[in-house]
This record gives sequence, structure tokens and C-alpha cells, in this order.
Amino acid sequence: MDSKRIIESSSSSSSSPLLFRGNAESQSQQYDSSDDVASNDEQHKQKITSSSSSSSIPPPTLTFTTLVAVFGSYVFGTAIGYSSPTQARIMIDLNLTVAQFSIFGSILTIGAMIGAIVSGTIADYAGRRLAMGFSQLFCISGWLAITIAKDAWWLYIGRLLVGCGIGLLSYVVPVYIAEITPKNLRGGFTAVHQLMICCGMSLTYLIGAFVNWRILAIIGIVPCLVQLLSVPFIPDSPRWLAKMGRLKESDSSLQRLRGKNADVYKEANEIRDYTEALQQQTEANIIGLFQLQYLKSLTVGLGLMILQQFGGINGIVFYANSIFISAGLSESIGTIAMVAVKIPMTTLGVFLMDKSGRRPLLLLSAVGTCLGCFLAALSFFLQDIHKWKEVSPILALVGVLVYVGSYSLGMGAIPWVIMSEIFPINVKGSAGSLVTLVNWLCSWIISYAFNFLMTWSSTGTFFIFSTICGLTILFVAKLVPETKGRTLEEVQASLNPYQQVSNKEMNLAYDPVTELHA
Repeated sequence: MDSKRIIESSSSSSSSPLLFRGNAESQSQQYDSSDDVASNDEQHKQKITSSSSSSSIPPPTLTFTTLVAVFGSYVFGTAIGYSSPTQARIMIDLNLTVAQFSIFGSILTIGAMIGAIVSGTIADYAGRRLAMGFSQLFCISGWLAITIAKDAWWLYIGRLLVGCGIGLLSYVVPVYIAEITPKNLRGGFTAVHQLMICCGMSLTYLIGAFVNWRILAIIGIVPCLVQLLSVPFIPDSPRWLAKMGRLKESDSSLQRLRGKNADVYKEANEIRDYTEALQQQTEANIIGLFQLQYLKSLTVGLGLMILQQFGGINGIVFYANSIFISAGLSESIGTIAMVAVKIPMTTLGVFLMDKSGRRPLLLLSAVGTCLGCFLAALSFFLQDIHKWKEVSPILALVGVLVYVGSYSLGMGAIPWVIMSEIFPINVKGSAGSLVTLVNWLCSWIISYAFNFLMTWSSTGTFFIFSTICGLTILFVAKLVPETKGRTLEEVQASLNPYQQVSNKEMNLAYDPVTELHA
């Protein structure tokens, strides 16, 4: 920035009539000086461009920290995937009825809603790092209760505790990753959260086919212990530390995450200025979120979560085996086909997140889910009217795979990525709790209502899901901002224009050096 001031100074001096009173020598010296300054400025720009390109390679500390965080996402996946491969053996060993096992399966969502309610408060007061460790205490206790269960009540208690843990993790993991990563890596790193959920679910399905349900519960403890024991070795979020007034620790944490030789002066100042400006405003509770200044952020966050769940993901997954059987395939082949689509498409989404941007991926994903549901609805319609009986099962199979692949590409991960980006630090806890709670509530509604809807009309159910996915396309096109390549502070300032944060405080005024970063 010094070179910029010198250029401005020499520019203003050269426009002064006093210059013309000097002799030729002084003018020559001035031009030489201007050439030197221009040369220095060019070198400065080249240095910044070079450091910017090298910043695309994540520092080891950042990679390790993200890996520790997404072990929580893997735990999330194992909890969701546990009930499917264990149902038959648990019901036989503990003599459970279908109704009792249904309670065991669904009580996870109840626990997750409880965890979601307190997630923001715990993450705000204890910090993101300790919140992850705290959640694993719930998960470990829950898995142990399931392991030693002698009757249905121990199963319920264990499943509820695991649910509380993953409800907390579903908020804190994406928020923590978004707060520690630089803008050019943030989308992809945060999307690893969804990838690890997929891996946890898939491996639990696979392992569950070969081991006893008690052993599977013990195996579920392993990733919990890995994260719990690793948390002391990762840094706290620099933005959370700045919010708590621990500015030296914030700078130290940022330096550690960016690498020992990285220049973090500008980013640290931006975090500090924005946080100090927000400190002048009171922290909003959930009721206080419904103000004009937070309206757009809340609309985007809640809208994406509602549309994600009401698009029918749980219904599609729960009914997939029946669809595969109707298509003439075995359940195992159907499950393998879904995993073969889900994990690669989620991985592709991770790599494309910071290249193509959030909006294009969301739009493409929403179009794909809309098409997938439409094909499934068309398949059921053809069955109802007894036409093209050979084609309709294949159409259902293609519809499910198109839906699952498209959902995995964008709609699965991006709502969580955007949720972690759009809320200012002074309301992130309460806003994140609300958005996470709504997501789990909508998940429970669809899971509960799906069988009733299918009894009413299979064709109508999937046409409804297809329509909702179509509305998602319009919602994304009209309201969802592109957050790729922007700092969290820039994203939040653009979405909350009524906050009294000046451009000077935000360092958002035009600056050619800043433009080089972009």
C-alpha cells in the first residue's frame, strides 16, 4: 500500500504548477523516481500474484485441521446409516416389534433437533473446537448404550444421545471449516463435510452386512475417539477468537492456519475491523433474527434447507430398494448402484465448488433432481395405466439414480456451505441453530409423511417432489448469491446492507492490489 500512496503523491505533485518553476535536473530526478516507484509497484504486484497462485495449495496445518473436523461428518454418516443393515438382527435379538424399531430409527432425528437448538449457543460460548469435542461425548455415550442394550429403552437412550451429538456436529463442522479456510478454498473444503457423510453412510452399510449390530456400534465409536483425541491439536477459529476479543490469539491462529511464511496482515485486519464493527450491535436471539437487516440472509438460509428436504431426498432413499426390486434388481445391486453414483458425484461437487461457483452447481443439481423425480413419477404413472410395463421399471431406476447423483452434486452440500457463509458473526450462533433445526424438522416431516403420501398416490408424490425441485431452480436463480472468491466479511456485508459497517472499516473500497487477489 505504501507504493500506492507514493504514486498518488507523485501524481498530485506532477499536476502542481510549482513543478514547472524547478530546473530540468529536478524534473529528471522526479521522472527517475517515478520510474523506480512504478518498477517497485510492479514487483509488488508480481509478488502478490505469485503468493496468490501459491495459496491455492492448502497449508499442511489447514489440511490436518479440516481432516479432524470432518471426522465429525463421518460420525454423522455412520449414525444415519446404522439402522438399515442392523434392523433384522436387532429385532430378532431383542424381540422388537416393527413399531419399536421404527421408534429406534426415528428418535435419532428428535435428538438431532435437540442438538440443533443448543448448537449455536455452545459453539458461540465454548468455541467451535470445544463444541466438536463436546458433541463426541454424546456420540460415544450413545454408541456405548446401544452396544450394551438389553431392551428397547437402552436402544432409545443410545440413539437419542447419538442424535444430540450429530445435531450439534451438523452445525459446527461446516461453520468451523468455513471460518478457517481462505476464500479460494472455502467452498471445496466445506463441501468435504457432505462427502464424509456419504462415506460414513456407505461404509456403515458395507460393514453392517458382515458384522453383528453390537460390533457395528463399537466400530462407530472409533471415529468419535479420533476426533475427540485430535481436537486439542487444532487451532480455534480466528473469527471466533476475534469475536471474543482475543485478538492476539486470533492473529496467531490465522498465521498457523495459513502457514509460517504467509502474509496474513490484510486478512487479519479485515477480520478484526469487521468483528469490531459488529460488536457495536447486540447479539440477536432467534426472535431478534427476524429484522430487516437479516431478512435476506435468513430467507436464503431457511429457504435452501426447506427446499433441500422437501425435495424428497429421504423419501427417495427410503423407497429406493423397492424401486430397484420392481426394476428386476436385487437390493444389494441397487445399494451398490446408489453408492457408485453418490460418492463420485459428491467428490465431483467438492472439486467444482470453487471453480464453477455455488450458484451454477445448485442450478444444475436442482434441474437434475427435478428431472429424476419426474422420471420416477412417470414410471409410476405408466404402471397405474398399465402401459409400457417393460420400460417403467427401468425408468424408475434411471430416475432414482439421476436424482441421487444430482442431489449429491450440489443440493446435498451447498445449502450447508452457504449457511456457514452468509450469517454475520454476531448472529451466527442463533441463526445457525434455527436453520439447522428447520433442516432436521423438515427431514422428520418428510420421513414421517412419505409412507402416507405413497399410499395416497405414488405418481402424485413424485410429481409433488418434482414441482418442489422446480421451485428450487427459481429460488436459486432469484435469491441465492454467488459466494465464490469472496471473503466471509464481503459476503455478509453484501447480504446485510442495513448493518452500519462502512466501506472504510470493511476495506472494500477499490484497490488495485485487492483486485489482483480477485
